[in-house]
Amino acid sequence: MVLDTSASTTDELLRSRIDALLDERLNQIVAEQVAERVAEAMKKDPAKNKVAIIASKGTLDMAYPPLILASAAAAMGEEVEIFFTFYGLNIIKRGGAEHLKVAPIANPAMPVPMPNVVGMLPGMTPMATWMMKSQFFGKHNVAPIEQLLQECVDLGVKLVACQMTMDVMGIKAEDLIEGVEVGGAATFINYANEAHITLFI
Repeated sequence: MVLDTSASTTDELLRSRIDALLDERLNQIVAEQVAERVAEAMKKDPAKNKVAIIASKGTLDMAYPPLILASAAAAMGEEVEIFFTFYGLNIIKRGGAEHLKVAPIANPAMPVPMPNVVGMLPGMTPMATWMMKSQFFGKHNVAPIEQLLQECVDLGVKLVACQMTMDVMGIKAEDLIEGVEVGGAATFINYANEAHITLFI
């Protein structure tokens, strides 16, 4: 007796082909849905255009980085917030920017390095500050701090002063330049949680 296997073989091939087509279509649907969800997430992503910067230092050379980065990011269409804390508050005090200094002591990265013993001599900090302002920044047409602050305000950069530091240092809201908001650490952290770039300076 001879069994006819052609029908069963055809059925198996047909089932195999149907399974392959179903798998292919299922994979296509999943890929389309994943792509849709990624695109939707990118549209709704609150971190898409936010930059959070902490300015913690109050010397002339360390006042430039947060302001330059903030103004550049804002000019590129980013939403930017700078949180001024501890000595960083000196940058946003009324008339404070013009009094920012550069300390030559323990600052080996200065363009004209000087030994600590020389840097400790009376008058060396004003001299180092004058050199930084006139010989380096001034010579290369780098905007002064006051101008950079104004640029940040004009570009919509949010300037936030740390409430706790203000309390500790006895600084009042009226001591700060116009346009500065006062907030605590939680205020900054809430903003930073949504930022895709966070910088500590």
